[in-house]
Amino acid sequence: MKRFLYLALGVALAACSGDKSGQQAAGGSKEFAVETIALSSADLSTKYPATIKGVQDIEIRPKVSGNITRQLVDEGDFVHAGQPLFIIDPTQYQAAVDQAQAAVNVAKASVQTQQLTVDNKKQLLAKQIISQYDYDVAANTLSMYEAQLGQAQAALRSAKDQLSYCTVRATSSGVIGEIPYRVGSLVSASIAEPLTTVSNLEKMYAYFSMTEKQFLQLTRENGGSEAARMSLPEVTLILADGSIYGELGKVTSFSGVIDPTTGSLQMRATFANPDKLLRSGATGVLQFPVRRSEAIVIPQKASYAIQDKRFVYVVGKDNKVKNTEITVLEQHDGENFVVTGGLKAGDRLVVEGVNQLKDGMEIKPITVAQSEAQRQKSKEHMATKAMPGQ
Repeated sequence: MKRFLYLALGVALAACSGDKSGQQAAGGSKEFAVETIALSSADLSTKYPATIKGVQDIEIRPKVSGNITRQLVDEGDFVHAGQPLFIIDPTQYQAAVDQAQAAVNVAKASVQTQQLTVDNKKQLLAKQIISQYDYDVAANTLSMYEAQLGQAQAALRSAKDQLSYCTVRATSSGVIGEIPYRVGSLVSASIAEPLTTVSNLEKMYAYFSMTEKQFLQLTRENGGSEAARMSLPEVTLILADGSIYGELGKVTSFSGVIDPTTGSLQMRATFANPDKLLRSGATGVLQFPVRRSEAIVIPQKASYAIQDKRFVYVVGKDNKVKNTEITVLEQHDGENFVVTGGLKAGDRLVVEGVNQLKDGMEIKPITVAQSEAQRQKSKEHMATKAMPGQ
C-alpha cells in the first residue's frame, strides 16, 4: 500500500511540474521566450508628481489693527494691482491725523511769530540797540521752532500713512484666494493667516522633484546643469482628472540645493494659463518625453535588480544563458527600459521567466508568440478540466 502511495505522489509531482512556465523539452532543457535585439527608435516618457502654484502668490496682510468694516471682494474675483480689498475701521486713525494736523498748525504759528521777532532783532542789532547775544538767542529759538514744525509734519505724514493702511489694497493683479476673516473680525499685522492671497494666474509654476542620481546623469550627459536644463524637452501636464492640459510647459529653473531628507532636487516648469484653468494649490503629473534613435529597448520584465545594479540573461550559441549586467536610462514608461550599456544589436535575450534561470543554464529558445500560444492552450485546457462532468 505504501509503495502505491509513493508511486501516485511521484506521478502527481511530475504532472505539476509539467504545467509550469518553461516546459521540459527533449534533452532536459526548458523552453523560454527569447528575442533577438535590434536597434529601434525609443519614444518613452517618464512622469513626476507636481504641485501647481501661481507665478506670484501674494499674501495680503493688514498693517494696522482694527475691525474689518467692509469687504469689497469675494473669493475667486479677479483684481488689479492697487484695487481696494478690505476697509478697516478708520475712526482712531482719522483722529490721529486730526491731532497731528493741529500740532503742525501750532508749530507753524510758532515759527511765523518767532520769524517776526528775529526780523525785528536784526533791525535793532543793525542800529546797535541790542547786543549780538540778544539776536543769536532769537535766531536759535526760531531754529528750535522750525525743528518742532518738522517733527510735527513727520508725525502728520505717519498718521496719514496709518489712515491709508485702513484701506487694504491688492499689491499685484490676480485672483482672490480664501478669505478667512470677514466683516467684524478684529485683525492686525500679527494675525496667523493673511486676509487673503492674490495669485497671478497669467503663468503657472509646476514644482516637481528629480532624484540626485537622475540629475547627475542628466548633468553629465549635457556638460553642465544649465545645459542640462536647456536640453530638457517641453513637458505635458496631466491634470487631476486625467485630462491633458492644452499648453506645453518648459523647465525654467531648479533648486541649487539637494534636500538631504529625500535626496531629491526641486525643479520648476512654467506653463502659460490663458484660460485661467490652472489654479494655485492644484496638483498634477508632469510627463517628459524620452526620444532616442537607434536605441536598444527591452521589456522591464526581462531584467532584474540586485541592489542598485540591473541584470539580464543573454543566450549564447550553445543555448546557455549568461548573467549580464546592463545600464539603463533613469527615464522609462513603466514597461520598457532603454539600455545604454551591456547589450548590443544581435544579442539574444531571455524576455520571460528570468527568475527561473541560473547562470550557465541551458534552455530551448522559443519565440514570444510561441510562448503566448502555449499559455493560451494551457488556459483552455484548465478551463475544460474545470467544466462540470469533465
